[in-house]
Amino acid sequence: MAWLVVVPTYNEAENLERLAAELLAEPDASLLIVDDDSPDGTGALADSLAARYDGRVAVVHRPGKQGLGTAYVTGFREALRRPCDYIVQMDADFSHQPSDVPRLVAACTRADVAVGSRYVAGGETRNWPWSRRLISRGGALYTRLILGLPVHDPTSGFKCFRREALARLDLSRIRSTGFGFQVEMNWYCHRQGLRITEVPIRFVDRRLGESKMSRQIFFEALLLVWRLRLLDPGAAGRPEASAS
Repeated sequence: MAWLVVVPTYNEAENLERLAAELLAEPDASLLIVDDDSPDGTGALADSLAARYDGRVAVVHRPGKQGLGTAYVTGFREALRRPCDYIVQMDADFSHQPSDVPRLVAACTRADVAVGSRYVAGGETRNWPWSRRLISRGGALYTRLILGLPVHDPTSGFKCFRREALARLDLSRIRSTGFGFQVEMNWYCHRQGLRITEVPIRFVDRRLGESKMSRQIFFEALLLVWRLRLLDPGAAGRPEASAS
């Protein structure tokens, strides 16, 4: 049972080497890094990790910062061309714990998608001010109510997909470049009838480097919910395997 972890990077040189070491301590894991031409040398570090880990690390270099959503779409398409049973997405900054990846994969053996959730029993956030907790929880409730999603943490960026389930989605329909991507993926998974489960996680605000969150990204996600609800009510129906 092999799994491939897709990690987008932009200026993550402080975190990447330790992240790779912790993820690859699991013998079934491999790593795909999608770097957006990071000026801090993340791309070169990723290449050195690929050489060091002999086939267990792959790197996609993109010419400039193009957004989180497009990085994941690029990574997913590349992952579907590789031999793996499960495809995991996670951040590079240790807000998602590498030790939780096996738990997500195990949950995905009983579902199509496993979401690492801060807002189910046993989940939590750390190092957040009360204002950010309020915005995050309020945004999650807002998204669930408008879209009818059966997910308590629809903005979570920590997920595992069964390979066959991810291949059923038409990734060309994804339009969000920022954090709204997480909502959009949940929407299409739900509309496609995929079985979604949630796994409690401890989310720890990034230890090193700078946050990618901004006010513009937040409002993009708010508007996205209504676009999906009103303008794009259909499921992503064309399999990615035949679309790529």
